[in-house]
Amino acid sequence: MSLADFEPRHFGWRLEGRVGVVTLDRPERKNPLTFDSYAELRDLFRGLDAAPEVRAVVLTGAGGNFCSGGDVHEIIAPLTRMAMDGLLAFTRMTGDLVKAMRACPQPIAAAVDGVCAGAGAILAMASDIRFATPAARTAFLFTRVGLAGCDMGACAILPRIIGHGRASELLYTGRAMSAEEGFAWGFYNQLVAPGELLPRATGFMTELATGPTFAHAMTKRMLHHEWNLSIDAALDAEADAQAICMQTGDFRRAYAAFVAKQKPVFEGN
Repeated sequence: MSLADFEPRHFGWRLEGRVGVVTLDRPERKNPLTFDSYAELRDLFRGLDAAPEVRAVVLTGAGGNFCSGGDVHEIIAPLTRMAMDGLLAFTRMTGDLVKAMRACPQPIAAAVDGVCAGAGAILAMASDIRFATPAARTAFLFTRVGLAGCDMGACAILPRIIGHGRASELLYTGRAMSAEEGFAWGFYNQLVAPGELLPRATGFMTELATGPTFAHAMTKRMLHHEWNLSIDAALDAEADAQAICMQTGDFRRAYAAFVAKQKPVFEGN
């Protein structure tokens, strides 16, 4: 998919230099997701694999909130009337969105303000880096609607970010994690003032976008891949990955810049 002329129908998309900015944009409803927006987000993140002009991504929400999860009227109500095959098609599609986020080579930063609930909390969780304002309230509230906490990879990913006990509490109770808790527990990397949220996240990702993006993509891939490896297997996998990076032009550019006592200019190859 070419992103040069990409115009999504269900969220905002723009390029700021080499950083793609995704804005969930239904502020009157606190930016809920629909069947269509789930699918379109999945397709966007899948398409980023073939979009070298995009070197990093920021995911945010409009109107002082991040995302309130699945739309009650457009998703929850229809799900109560679906047969098992339709339900499974939906849950697999939502899981495919997380797979696409984890598989795309670009690092993703979530910029979170206000409500970050249900599938919205999953989108933040599935990102690589998370920024938040003190007003952020993050709730994996699936049990509040009679569902299990094991939604869209939450039982696999959340414990790795904040620890098993804390993840268990949030997934069993569905209570909101405050921004301060999220920062103290390592869910959020930085807490910033509301007016600084998007500039801080975009600025941070712009810095990454000027770096060795082939190597960044390899780091992201290995962070995901090594969850299921033993230490010995991880060491072997990292040896292979680093040897591949040592064949890139960016590695040679960094050496030449060091010798010349200059700052390297990376080109992503």
